Amino acid sequence: MGTKPLILVTNDDGITAPGIRTLISVMETIGQVVVVAPDSPQSGMGHAITVNNTLYLNKISKEDSLTQEYSCSGTPADCVKLAVNEILKRKPDLCVSGINHGSNSSINVIYSGTMSAAVEAGIESIPAIGFSLSDFSWNANFEPLIPFVKKIAEQVLKNGLPEGTVLNVNFPKPKLGEIKGVKICRQANALWVEKFDKRQTPFGKDYYWLTGEFVNKDKGEDTDEWALSNGFAAIVPIQFDMTAHHAIQTLNSWELS
Repeated sequence: MGTKPLILVTNDDGITAPGIRTLISVMETIGQVVVVAPDSPQSGMGHAITVNNTLYLNKISKEDSLTQEYSCSGTPADCVKLAVNEILKRKPDLCVSGINHGSNSSINVIYSGTMSAAVEAGIESIPAIGFSLSDFSWNANFEPLIPFVKKIAEQVLKNGLPEGTVLNVNFPKPKLGEIKGVKICRQANALWVEKFDKRQTPFGKDYYWLTGEFVNKDKGEDTDEWALSNGFAAIVPIQFDMTAHHAIQTLNSWELS
């Protein structure tokens, strides 16, 4: 019998969140699992790393537990860095992040701590997947996602991923407990139109709450937003090489010297 794959599990909702507990249980059926996740919610942290404070790791699993779990005081990206450099004795075969409570489709991917953890793993040449559910509720129903999460993870372990590529997987909130299937998609052209709710403290100091509206400007039927709104899980391959290759020829035509 071959050695079980080593799987690193992380998230941005915190190590006690139901989404990551579901993801851990699925990964335990596939391989040897090590969990390194934030000790508190880190949603919207993007790819932030801790440089001005100390970082702490606390082992929260028993010594004889098959799954080793660590809580980390840092960001999701910190969790991956610490796992790879301080905890794991070899490079993991797979890193999975999530399951996030809330969608990380479209432009949300750049703000997402969940996806930034997966991207950090990708930078380390570790095949990585971020999973998210379009339901912010702490009591969200993750059960219908389980067979899809397992299948996608198994396929990545079997086939690998193209170099420099990470998977952004989003699930719709299941209607009648069903997800229709999986679509390979592109990221929809959408954005948040922000507003700020300005208020004052009893002492007269202004403060602000960020609000806003999500606006989908993309009418295509090959996007993650279309898939989700039609009951399908959406898989978007993303890359951390942010070069706008299509613009290089144009910029080379400028008189810069």
